[in-house]
Amino acid sequence: MSSSTGIGIANLPNQRHKIVAKQGAHFTIMVVGESGLGKTTLINTLFSTELSSAKDYRRRHVKQLDKLTEVEIIKAELEEKSFKVKLTVIDTPGFGDYVNNKDSWAPIIDFVDDQHELYMRQEQQPQRSEKSDLRVHACLYFIRPTGHTLKPLDIEIMKRLGTRVNLIPVIAKADTLTQSDLALFKKRIRDVVNAQGIRIYTPPVETDDEQGAEHARILGAAMPFSIIGSTEDVTTPDGRVVKGREYLWGVAEVENENHCDFKKLRSLLIRTHMLDLINTTEDLHYENYRQQQMETRKYGEPKVKKLDNPKFKEEEEALRKRFTEQVKAEEARFRQWEQHLIAERDRLNKDLESAHSAIKQLEAELDALQVGYGRGSQRR
Repeated sequence: MSSSTGIGIANLPNQRHKIVAKQGAHFTIMVVGESGLGKTTLINTLFSTELSSAKDYRRRHVKQLDKLTEVEIIKAELEEKSFKVKLTVIDTPGFGDYVNNKDSWAPIIDFVDDQHELYMRQEQQPQRSEKSDLRVHACLYFIRPTGHTLKPLDIEIMKRLGTRVNLIPVIAKADTLTQSDLALFKKRIRDVVNAQGIRIYTPPVETDDEQGAEHARILGAAMPFSIIGSTEDVTTPDGRVVKGREYLWGVAEVENENHCDFKKLRSLLIRTHMLDLINTTEDLHYENYRQQQMETRKYGEPKVKKLDNPKFKEEEEALRKRFTEQVKAEEARFRQWEQHLIAERDRLNKDLESAHSAIKQLEAELDALQVGYGRGSQRR
């Protein structure tokens, strides 16, 4: 029952576009991986600006005594064609850099959970107009290009991250591998991801948009993305000026899809699926966290947190050490007592055997006496 021009419902997307264009967007991306894999370079390359300066990796050896994974927050506001995006980059220096990396993922996991917790607490307040939101919309996990497979540390943290954020694995410095080695490395990683049940972000396939669906399938098939990061301009043999890395054998181009998957990753993060990453964080990961907490806590009750005071950790370690020593001492005493009981049992068994032998000898002597007494009686 509508006129030929309609009533205007079809204009709602245009209204929404105006609202979004005016408000802009907020996007938070986390980068996780060992030092020296090009995390900072990739972020600067993705957004075509120097968001973070290069790290001095000579200092990481000085920090060995700390044995802590840090969390650094970098904020920037980007603008393109009058549209603004408030970008937050979460860096995690120190992860995987030590000989003993036990629990090195804890500060990263705690940060992700804390942002969900902070947002949930703000939603419970009467005034919610100025909410701070650092929930992670996408997490790039950098895999060292060994050519073998995922390390146990990679598997451990990817399992934990996959249930909390949109996890996107990337192979760092892909120009250090040949095309055949890279293809085999990708297959091994996918096999481990499937075998271990690691959840990674998969672009949704919209059946009503064939072109978009095909693009989503291509992005999904390319994971984990092979990446070359560089903010430097180099000249190719045919005279083109491109972002890339220059070698004796030629130039590895950042935006050449025959060289790496950088354009696919940029498309996933920015051009085609940024909104889906934001919505998935809101509707899936945050709601999962909220539901878990609401099922185990009363309304307004604070979250129980582990004590991070170094003093308490030292005391806990000392108590654990003393307890272990006491257990070892009791075990040694028990073994000694057990050996004593075994020796005593053996001695008693020997005594019993000796007594049994003596009894048998007495019985034999008694039988001999009885036989001799019987013969004497017959003579009389």
